[in-house]
Amino acid sequence: MSVLAHVVLFSLSLLAAFVLAYNFARTDHWFFPQYLMVLPAFLLVKYVVFEFLHQHERSWRHVGYRDFFDTVWVCLTSSAVLFIAYGVARRGFVGSSLSAVIDFPSSVFVIDLIIGIVLVTWSRAVVRYYYEQGRSSGTPGTRTLIIGAGDAGATLLREIQHLNLQQHRIVGFLDDDPHKQGTRIHGIPVLGPITDVKTVCTQQAVAEVLIAIPSAPRKRIREIIQLCEGANLSFRIMPNLSELIEGTLTLESQLRQIKVEDLLHRPTITLDHQAISEYLRGKKVLVTGAGGSIGSEMCRQILRFEPATLVLVELSENNLFNIERELRGRRLPSASAPQSSVLRCYLGDICDRSRMQSVFHREKPDFVCHAAAHKHVPMLEAHPGEGLKNNIVGTRMLAGLSVEHGVHKFVYISTDKAVNPTSIMGCTKRIAEMFVQGLSERSHTRFITVRFGNVLGSSGSVVPIFQEQIAKGGPVTVTHPDITRYFMTIPEAAQLVLQAGAIGKGGEIFLLEMGEPVKIADLARNLITLSGLTPEVDVEIQFTGLRPGEKLYEELYIEGEGLLPTSHPNISAWEKRAENWDTLVAAIPELLSLADDADLETIKNRLASFVPEYQPHYKPAPPGSRS
Repeated sequence: MSVLAHVVLFSLSLLAAFVLAYNFARTDHWFFPQYLMVLPAFLLVKYVVFEFLHQHERSWRHVGYRDFFDTVWVCLTSSAVLFIAYGVARRGFVGSSLSAVIDFPSSVFVIDLIIGIVLVTWSRAVVRYYYEQGRSSGTPGTRTLIIGAGDAGATLLREIQHLNLQQHRIVGFLDDDPHKQGTRIHGIPVLGPITDVKTVCTQQAVAEVLIAIPSAPRKRIREIIQLCEGANLSFRIMPNLSELIEGTLTLESQLRQIKVEDLLHRPTITLDHQAISEYLRGKKVLVTGAGGSIGSEMCRQILRFEPATLVLVELSENNLFNIERELRGRRLPSASAPQSSVLRCYLGDICDRSRMQSVFHREKPDFVCHAAAHKHVPMLEAHPGEGLKNNIVGTRMLAGLSVEHGVHKFVYISTDKAVNPTSIMGCTKRIAEMFVQGLSERSHTRFITVRFGNVLGSSGSVVPIFQEQIAKGGPVTVTHPDITRYFMTIPEAAQLVLQAGAIGKGGEIFLLEMGEPVKIADLARNLITLSGLTPEVDVEIQFTGLRPGEKLYEELYIEGEGLLPTSHPNISAWEKRAENWDTLVAAIPELLSLADDADLETIKNRLASFVPEYQPHYKPAPPGSRS
């Protein structure tokens, strides 16, 4: 089809060149026969040159500036070949019968060149316009505003036009650069600064906002969302260039929904994969709580580093079934052994000594990631004995088996709630921290602790609860208007555990650089806005009061813990604080004896005697005293 179109265009350009060269005269005598005589030579040369330079393979639908310059170059080349042939022919055939055929002005070549370039480029531009504008004219689509009129925004608009995505009807751009405001990009106006987003969206009846500022920090994304509060919009964001290169370059893969991670008060942190890989490859790794949010992500991450064996230990039958099925469906990067020989799955309770002894005896792990725990603060306030058994006694037993079976490293997953705890959950995790740190000094096994903030998207965490409440129309329940939390993503949490295992020497407590804490009320409002709803209008926010054991804000370290440097700039290590080992060892059986029969106050009092910073009767500051 392209060849035929070029034949027609070149025939017309040569005809126009003859007409113009003779100034519309003598056409009734011998002009037309002469044109017909030289036309085949013109078409043959141009076809050969265009074919040699791959012009017939060019897509007219996606023609651009590069195609224009290539067309000029190819037309110049073919005209030069024809002109040289014309000169040679005129000298060789002087006086012969062919001299009349080639006896036409040389200006024909110049005119043919100019008209040929115009016809080819104009025709291609018309085809592109037809696909980008003509076919979609009159299509309603979703009225869409692009924030960011830079290269990313222009590329995004061009892709929408190229792909003829009729679900988007772009009404304008917003950009803070005053030199861009009032201009047009591919025919679409830049309507003003980003601060006018809510006004513009109302005036233009915008339903969707596309954020095309790939380099924008998360703070800026949050500000844009907050500016749109109450405008009933949906949001999508264009990722950075590295994400585009790694993915497929289609518009629908470039544009993604804004994720909760975009609302964090810091960038997502990527850890040192090389160090983790060197440590895990070829090792036997055991993960407890392998079916939970963190445990399952750790299993996914570990499998990428080609361990000799990955041992999954999980109490929940359903969770173990799901993660085993998922992992067995994954392809290993380059492992020589089949996947079935890499995975080992055990259904069991970490407090069941005989079951755990059997697992350690069979598998002889090199590295243990202990993620199993009871973690819900209000639940453990109601059932403190189960927290004592699972979080303290279960950890003690696994740690003892690790020493007994020669485990090289044991990473214990703790929480920022263990710092100056106010809850049973936090206090039990703190006692377990103290135990594994003390045991690290008394064995060849290196015990390492990792403290997490709140993990976005983990089971029972605040974000899934908010999303569920929003989906039901509200209300969204927040315990206190001033409550704040540190957040990290599930991949960050899993990688932090593995990074700690790679760099830990034993006895340290590792903590990811968490940035600024997030105000939960602001998080709720942003999630409502991201859902295209208006806080306090479409979805009510209710403050219900702090739950038993809950703190107004979390802390990251305990007084007396010294800061140690690590090989990773975004990871801090807190050196262990001296504890009385003998007192601690004697305390655990005593606490276990209280687990089933003692009342809450008795358990709290005994815990406070072993953890001096425990605040069992914590009362928050009045609202507004801390933001």
